[in-house]
Amino acid sequence: MLWQNPCVPETRILEVADDEIKDAVVAACALLRAGEIVALPTETVYGLAADAFNPAAVAKVFAAKERPSFDPLIIHIAARGDLKNVAIVPDDIAETVDKLTKAFWPGPLTLILPKHPAVPDLVSSGLPTVAVRQSAHPVFRAVNKELGRPLAAPSANRFGRISPTSASAVMKELGGRIPLIVDAGACAEGVESTIISIEPRVGKKPIFRLHRAGPITKEQLQEFGKIEKFREIQATAPQAPGQLASHYAPLTPLILLENPADFVPETGKKYGLLSYTGDDDGPYVTLHDWDVIESLSPGSGKLAEAAIRLFFVMRLLDEAGLDAIIAEPVSETGLGVAIMDRLRRAAANF
Repeated sequence: MLWQNPCVPETRILEVADDEIKDAVVAACALLRAGEIVALPTETVYGLAADAFNPAAVAKVFAAKERPSFDPLIIHIAARGDLKNVAIVPDDIAETVDKLTKAFWPGPLTLILPKHPAVPDLVSSGLPTVAVRQSAHPVFRAVNKELGRPLAAPSANRFGRISPTSASAVMKELGGRIPLIVDAGACAEGVESTIISIEPRVGKKPIFRLHRAGPITKEQLQEFGKIEKFREIQATAPQAPGQLASHYAPLTPLILLENPADFVPETGKKYGLLSYTGDDDGPYVTLHDWDVIESLSPGSGKLAEAAIRLFFVMRLLDEAGLDAIIAEPVSETGLGVAIMDRLRRAAANF
């Protein structure tokens, strides 16, 4: 039986414009102060926010998402100076943390650091570390600042499902489970934040361990440290958010077809293609008489556009009544690493 919040007779969507967000901030903060959970836009995907210092509110996030308690959450802070309230930055990486936060905050970079005692164990799933970032979205930042407390905010979807990049996608996932969705339109980045931890090295650049690929790329991070292992082997018990092997998955089976010659369609089944560019003469488009073709970057092959459209296109195909979705790979450079990470996790159970 799906979890239903008895305190939510219906989910309200509050639309906002960039220049008029006051009413949305007031409404969201009133609910958050009352221990409720609210869906808010970020620059990456929509997040399901709760007061990070309120364990009862955080528990509602896990319940609404049907998320296992061993999968930790990301804490969002309103300003760089608030980092000291949720994390303890060791002296040997303090300079590196300062450089990274100045370069990438506010923005889609999450740092894993030793947890401050004020952070409830539920947020970090009992780990001694906590994942922290500062969102660049004006609505999320305004709510964060007005509330005056950090926000725990994973993606606003049911656990393991496709992350939402619009308010309508949040409603499909969590309608009736949460009281409010603040609608500020589509998300700018389209994939979740990059997550790293930092290991110091005497006299050399620090080592960055990548826990999740995202909009901040390997190439950008290499200016500040060395990426020792870019595609991390998945652990049974995650050490950071978004590490589980199966994640971001549609209900329709998704197959990542890295070699077109491996595709053997079954008679009578309906197949859809998740194409990179959708070119009519491309090796994947011409491979089969597809029932549906959706493109990540129609005609242009731009990774930034593909990242923004990834979850939107995946959701379209999931709702198309197909027997299987066949996904075409993209080049694993820059944002392509994050896109391929999501596609591999979406295909992990099939």
